[in-house]
Parts: sequence; C-alpha cells; structure tokens
Amino acid sequence: MAAEQVVAGNLYAMKHSLLLFFLLAVFYPVRTQDTIIAIDSNKLTLFFAGDIMGHDPQIEGAYDAATGKYNYETTFRYIKEYIQSADISIGNLEVTFAGPPYKGYPQFSSPDELAQYITDAGFDVLAMANNHALDGRTKGFIRTLDLLDTLRIVHFGTYRDSVERSRYYPLIVEKNNIRIALLNYTYGTNGLEIPLPCIINRIDTAQIRIDIERTKIMAPDLILAFMHWGNEYERIENKSQTALSKYLVKLGVDAIIGSHPHVVQPARVIQLTGDTINKYPVVYSLGNFVSNQRAQYKDGGIVAELYISKTDSVVHLDSINYLPYWVWRQDDKTGKSTFYVVPVPLWEKDTSVFNMTEDDIFRLRRFAIETRKHMDGLNESGFYRRKDEGEE
Repeated sequence: MAAEQVVAGNLYAMKHSLLLFFLLAVFYPVRTQDTIIAIDSNKLTLFFAGDIMGHDPQIEGAYDAATGKYNYETTFRYIKEYIQSADISIGNLEVTFAGPPYKGYPQFSSPDELAQYITDAGFDVLAMANNHALDGRTKGFIRTLDLLDTLRIVHFGTYRDSVERSRYYPLIVEKNNIRIALLNYTYGTNGLEIPLPCIINRIDTAQIRIDIERTKIMAPDLILAFMHWGNEYERIENKSQTALSKYLVKLGVDAIIGSHPHVVQPARVIQLTGDTINKYPVVYSLGNFVSNQRAQYKDGGIVAELYISKTDSVVHLDSINYLPYWVWRQDDKTGKSTFYVVPVPLWEKDTSVFNMTEDDIFRLRRFAIETRKHMDGLNESGFYRRKDEGEE
C-alpha cells in the first residue's frame, strides 16, 4: 500500500461534539501527513515487522560500484508482494540515516537509499523509538527525521522537540472507516543521554498513562502499542515485559507488539481480573526483519498480522496471525554478501526458485521448525495459500 493511502492525524472526525472539536483543535493538533482517501470498507489489515538493521556486510553488499549508489532491492524482493498486501505495514527502523561514513554495529548509519527501498517495499509507517535512535548523535537524529519527512514516510516515537511531539503523538492512522492509535516506547538509548530539545519516547509508566489518557480523547477505535523492550537473545519474555503488558492493557491498550530481543518471543493473551470475555494479545518479540546476525534464532523473524473489522460502529480485533521468514545471506567468491528476506511458506512452495546451499536449507528448515513450535497456538499466515487459490 502506498504511503499516501495512510491517513495520519485525522483528528476532527464528524462524530465529535463541537466542544470536543474546539478542545482538540486548541490543545491537541495532530500531524496530517497524507491526504484522506475515502474507501467504503469496514475491514483493516495491519502488518508489524521487526528490526530493520544495517550491519557492515549489508552496507557493503548493497554497494553498486558501477553507479556509486546502494541497492537494497534483493533484501525486499521475495517479501515485497506480501508487505504490500496489507492496508498498513509498520516496521521497526533500527538504524539512523546520519550520513557518511556509513557503518553498522555498534552505532548504525545506513545509506539514504535504504529508506527509499523500505517505502518501495510497502512499508507505510516506521516505529523509531529504540535503543539505536541516537546512534548518529543530535545531527544524525535530526537528519534521519528530515530524510523520512522528505520521502513522506510516516514515523512515530522520536521527535525534534516537545512541540512536535505534542502535535504529532500519538500517531492516528485512519483507513477503511477504522481509526487506529499507535504508541511507541523504548527501554533506553544504549546509555546515550537524549540531547534537548530532542525527544525519544522512553518506557516511563507515568508518561505512558498521560499519553493513553490523551489518546482516548482522540476517540480511536483501537489503541496499539509497539514496545522496544526485553532482554536481547532471550526467547522467552521476562517478568518486566509481562508486568508492563498488564499495565498497558489496564490503561486501555488493545494489543501490544514487541521488538528488541532480535529473536522471536511467544504470543500470549492477557485477561483482566473479573473479565472473562475480553482477551488482549501480546506478541512479545518479532525478531529481526533483516540483519547480518547469523546465529540460530537470530537469523529470521515473524510478521504479525492483525485483522480488524467494524460492525455497527463496534470494532473487533478478529485475529492475529504470523508469517515466519528467514534471512538468506548469499556470499560470492569475493566475500560480498547479498541479503534476501525469504518467507518460509514461499520457499516451501517452490524451493527451486532459490539457489541455496545445503547449509542454507538446513538453517532455514531449522528456523522454520523452531519458530512454528514457539508460536504454537497462533495461526500462521495463509497469504501464499490464498494466493494459490486465487483469493484476494
């Protein structure tokens, strides 16, 4: 879905009273990053993808000596159609666009071309609050936001100052007659002090409470939180994640998606005490979307699919599914690496499309088996099956 189809900040819905209209206009102006497109529909699909990273081999592999530019087409080649199939696709940007010299870990600065390939692949929104948001210091922080704004890529979680945050947070996206509020917070910034007046949303329970109360005034149909949390490389959520999930749900969050551990963590359901009907899903970690991390469990991730419908003004989160994908790194004789994000069901449908080594196949199968075990109880995406059957 093209970025211009995302409606960010349509605050003044007709259903609000005149008084509420006045209060919101004065105190809660929200960014209108794109033009409203009226679509007669009452269903909405949202895809959440994990950590979009840029290690040194990814940067070196994307460089085209003939043009002097960087080409990330292969990264998105096999998953592009899938990402574009969602009404709104959201990814976690875990690099900065701080300009040259380009570098990977520990302080990421990726070529500007990556941003264009991200949006061309179908990502509509980028979550920005994570521990690498300050990798380029103040100059790189601002430059990253400037580039995304120039490319008209909707983003949330980091802001140039408090005025910008007040105007543009929470992010409200509206499509198909359904309004979604998106929240985004990180546990930290790798020990770097956030320079004033810049703001990176931190996990501060008092501030989160204020933000959610403000969000409710904007009358979204659902509130979704994208959290950067947990312990790196741990496949099970920790007690802090569990406690924070319950806190968010009690405040009014309807579903929670997590990132940061760089491995897939399970999906759970939260039920509040005394409520035997409502269930609130939490996907604790999506894992990496793309990276050069090659160890077991780090070499892939999942996309979380949220299916939402609206009937007689009542909104339902119908289901959450997941798509497993593996990051294939193909090395040539010169040592240059080419990266592909490969949906597991696509590979299973026709393995001959991919010129993988026996070791590649072993690693992909191992990732698929372990991930499916880990996500037991959550339905796997039927995208490729539906496509084969000729369904939309």
